[in-house]
Amino acid sequence: MIRIDAHKRLQTADGPLELAIQTDIAEGEFVTLFGKSGAGKTTLLRMLAALLPPDAGTVAVAGRNVLRERSAVKELIGYMPQRFGLYQDLTVAENLDFFMDIYGITGAERRRRRDRYLGFSNLLPFTDRRAGDLSGGMKQKLGLACVLVHEPQVLILDEPTNGVDPVSRQEFWQILAEMKQAGMTILVSTAYLDEGERCDRLLLMHNARILADATPAEVRAEYANLEEAMIQRIRAVDAELTEDAFGR
Repeated sequence: MIRIDAHKRLQTADGPLELAIQTDIAEGEFVTLFGKSGAGKTTLLRMLAALLPPDAGTVAVAGRNVLRERSAVKELIGYMPQRFGLYQDLTVAENLDFFMDIYGITGAERRRRRDRYLGFSNLLPFTDRRAGDLSGGMKQKLGLACVLVHEPQVLILDEPTNGVDPVSRQEFWQILAEMKQAGMTILVSTAYLDEGERCDRLLLMHNARILADATPAEVRAEYANLEEAMIQRIRAVDAELTEDAFGR
């Protein structure tokens, strides 16, 4: 479903980096992306969403190259960036209507999707509330509903639960579980290590490289928990870099 074999030059707070990623994500797979700020997660997701071209190599979704077939790729994916563009002065219903207008969804199908995506987001009682008056968790769920309304094959989410309260986080992941059961391919970055237990596969990024690409059980196999496994892997790489820079 997704094939990445690409390079991209990054400018970070610590200086320039060369993002080099090679991985495949199968149809229906749920993959979680971890990494410190500046690791390259957002750049990778933006390349997949056909918003940022790689400097070299290829990125493909369902066999379509994101550079040469950008319009076709955008039809296949739903992308929710860290700061999703809800219209604060519009109501919940009006925001969803706006996105359905973009995709030309009309008639009975429009009503079905409205009820489905506001329903499992628990937003139907709040259709007349302005988006600017929603809580952080409700805004994220509305953002997800707007992304899902055209029923994409691939869902790409950039830290969607960052700063969201624990109850809303739990509800958000329940929605993602339903999408996975329906066969959707999902790639989500997160700052919460406990969320990694919910996915099929983990990708740990550090300094624009993938340090780990395995199931949650495989990643934490030699450690007390997933958090310790991730931290120890990052520390080991940083120690190697220091030794290379200053000698042993």
